[in-house]
Amino acid sequence: MSENPVLLAFGLTLFAGLATGIGSLLALLAKRTNTNFLCASLGFSAGVMIYVSFMDLLPIANEELVLLLGEKSGTLCMILAFFGGMGLIMLIDLLIPEPNNPHHAPRCVEKMAFTDNRQRTLYRTGIIVALSLVVHNFPEGIATFTSALSNDLSIAIPITIAIAIHNIPEGIVVSVPVYHATGNRRKAFLFSFLSGLTEPLGAVVAYFFLTPFWSPMVNGTVMAAVAGIMVYISLDKLLPTAEEYGKHHISIFGLIAGMILMAICLLIFI
Repeated sequence: MSENPVLLAFGLTLFAGLATGIGSLLALLAKRTNTNFLCASLGFSAGVMIYVSFMDLLPIANEELVLLLGEKSGTLCMILAFFGGMGLIMLIDLLIPEPNNPHHAPRCVEKMAFTDNRQRTLYRTGIIVALSLVVHNFPEGIATFTSALSNDLSIAIPITIAIAIHNIPEGIVVSVPVYHATGNRRKAFLFSFLSGLTEPLGAVVAYFFLTPFWSPMVNGTVMAAVAGIMVYISLDKLLPTAEEYGKHHISIFGLIAGMILMAICLLIFI
């Protein structure tokens, strides 16, 4: 294996991972008091994560597992991995102390200062989403790296662009709740940026450790589990938080917009 393909593979993976920083910068252009933007962004992020889980990750995982295990066994393995991912993030969620949240958000939320409890809720949401995206981006980094090693740029570059594009809204996913909770642009950007760096970290691990052992079975199982994690985060964290800080229809419109964006991206680049 020559060094040029390896360097190219690392470069493409780094480019895809750093796209989360672009999303973070876009999100941070909004004013801190704009709770309608917060509501729409959280709904948008949920739409991205739900759509990419059901329309991209699960079909690919199911296809790989069915080819290996057969129709019923492969589908069963995909289902178990999907709900296993949900169970894992649910367990992590239960182990993190829950702040005392108000059951109902005030209707005049735009004119009301964020309370300490709400700030903690938003901050906690951003941290959990960042951790879930770390899990998500790690296998993506492996996928980008291994595809680039094929020396077929017609395959590697579209995959890299597709991952980079959907990493942009992922940057929004992390930075919006952290920024609105803390008012600290630097911290919000840093969290988003670091979550994207797990993609080149995945490439490093793939190069030194996983390339000899990574298999379609492992890849399919991990992708299904990641889909479960992302769906749980969307339903348990993003959408309820969006409802609390804004109007119902704004969060739903954001969710639909996120789905539409991911549909267009997958149609064009996949």
